[in-house]
This record gives sequence, structure tokens and C-alpha cells, in this order.
Amino acid sequence: MMHAYVDIFKALSDATRIRILHLFVRAKCELCVCELTDSLEVPQYNISRHLKILKSAGLLTSEKDGRWVYFRLVRSDDPFMEYLFKAIEQIPGSLLQKDLREWEKRLALRTDGRCRIGIQKKHLLRAS
Repeated sequence: MMHAYVDIFKALSDATRIRILHLFVRAKCELCVCELTDSLEVPQYNISRHLKILKSAGLLTSEKDGRWVYFRLVRSDDPFMEYLFKAIEQIPGSLLQKDLREWEKRLALRTDGRCRIGIQKKHLLRAS
């Protein structure tokens, strides 16, 4: 059991992963890699790597829909997870607020509640 908590704290030891989780907590919906890439303005390969770590730590789940993979916060009855997500939601910062504003713009591009257009900020597709 302790190992699971260690994995969670290891996963939280990166600023980009905190930004990703903060967006999930505040958005309260599933997000695809494209939307996270455009919202956080982080290259797609980095977003994918961070999502894999967060999923392995038990913080996210995923579902494939055609060529898109949607991620969401894990649903858990564990009070620790509830407190953790509440704490992440309370983290202040202008970068986190910018992420939310960018996500709101990106959300407006959904069709029938789903991402169907891919990454819009094409420079984020290339390796940096």
C-alpha cells in the first residue's frame, strides 16, 4: 500500500505533471492529448510521457475513441485522493490560470463534446 503513495508523490514531483493534474481537477472532464498539448503549450511527446507517468501512478485513466485517447482523473473512494485533488485545485499561480484560459479556448473547438481536430499549435508537434 505504501508503494502506491510513493508512486503518486514521485509522479507529482514535476511541474508539468502538476499543471496537467491541475487542469484535470479544474476542468472536471476528460481531455485528449491534443487539448492538453495546445492548452499547456508543451510538445505532444512531453505531454504523452507525462500522461503515462500519471496513469502509471494511478492518478489518471484513459479511453481510446478512434484515433483519440481521452484521459480523466481516476475515480476513487480513497479519502487521500480526494484531499490530493482538492490540494492541487488550490495551487495558486499565473501559469495555471493561463493554462485554464487556453483550455477554455480549446474546449470551444470540440464537436459533440469531443476533440476531433487534433493539435492546432503545429509547432508543438515537432521535437524541440
